[in-house]
Amino acid sequence: MNENTQSYNDIQTPAEKEICDVLAEEINRQIKEAENKIWHAHPVWFLDGNPIVGYSKLKNCIRLLFWSGQSFDEELLQKEGSFKAAEIRYTDVKQINKKDLKRWLEKSKVIQWDYKNIVKRKGVLERLV
Repeated sequence: MNENTQSYNDIQTPAEKEICDVLAEEINRQIKEAENKIWHAHPVWFLDGNPIVGYSKLKNCIRLLFWSGQSFDEELLQKEGSFKAAEIRYTDVKQINKKDLKRWLEKSKVIQWDYKNIVKRKGVLERLV
């Protein structure tokens, strides 16, 4: 695991750290080719410079965010923001369904919107894959 991601996980409460560690392990296992770094203060994974998945600590949960998740057609993922992102929130590691997570991670590799160039395109997203 990226040392900065591990440092992020390590500063969470024990229950939140457990959630973060499982998410990081599963993301790293399923998307080996992704670059992982801390971006906007939380762990994010990128393919070819495009953010695809990340998680962050919110007030009372850990939020797993898929930048193109609204295009996954997954009812458990909730719309987030005004672009194409979708999220799921966890308060306990037992809530993580690894089968669902694996499916979402597979979709995150093949269904992508071009966030990398959103500023250059003045807020317009284009479908990549």
